[in-house]
Amino acid sequence: MGKGGGCVPSKKKFPKPTTAAAVSDNDEDNLPESTAPTTTNAADDSVPTTTPTRSFKLFIVFYSMYGHVEGLARRMKRGADSVDGVDAVLYRVPETLSDDVLAKMLAPPKDDSIPVIGSPEDLADADGFLFGFPTRYGSMAAQMKAFFDSTGQLWREQKLAGKPAGFFVSTGTQGGGQETTAWTAITQLAHHGMLFVPIGYTFGAGMFKMDSIRGGSPYGAGVFAGDGTREPSETELSLAEHQGKYMAAMVKRLAQG
Repeated sequence: MGKGGGCVPSKKKFPKPTTAAAVSDNDEDNLPESTAPTTTNAADDSVPTTTPTRSFKLFIVFYSMYGHVEGLARRMKRGADSVDGVDAVLYRVPETLSDDVLAKMLAPPKDDSIPVIGSPEDLADADGFLFGFPTRYGSMAAQMKAFFDSTGQLWREQKLAGKPAGFFVSTGTQGGGQETTAWTAITQLAHHGMLFVPIGYTFGAGMFKMDSIRGGSPYGAGVFAGDGTREPSETELSLAEHQGKYMAAMVKRLAQG
């Protein structure tokens, strides 16, 4: 207390609060965890995060005895492969006839570069399908029907439901089933819950040409085989290529949601 009886400020000094800024670099280890300086890598914020794009699978599954359907299938793959992000794969269905019977029918040997599909369950791996087959009295050949008949487990679990599919065919005559062979096959898709994708008239002017014999219809590509010696025309092959490209685009669109 001073002589005047008034209050005199105390001269006692209190220590200043310690801050990170007042500490030398050598004392960083002694700082409390909450005040220790942190280092931020600015480069981390500038690196974009990318999601890998998935390749969509289009299975082209067919039966071909004399090579006509196979010729369409190969051109379909060419068209499908032109669509970015879609991987088209060719498969044969198993043969049901013996070698002796095939020899009597003068069927040529099959190209081993195209594998036989291993199991019906393999279909579940695809995002879409193109099924090709020759006609037998206006409906699919027995070999393809036998393959569909073996898909019971897929049907039971509805593993193919919602997946798009199309058809392509081969017939011996102009009235031999270019439309009905595909039309009668739609029942297979319906029971699996699959989506039938016809090509309509998307091929353009080529669908209206009348100056030459041409297989194919709004249901899908086709070829006239005649007695087996007629080869697919360029128009028929071009239509098949168009269907492959068209279906690949549809598969990509539907799979992306």
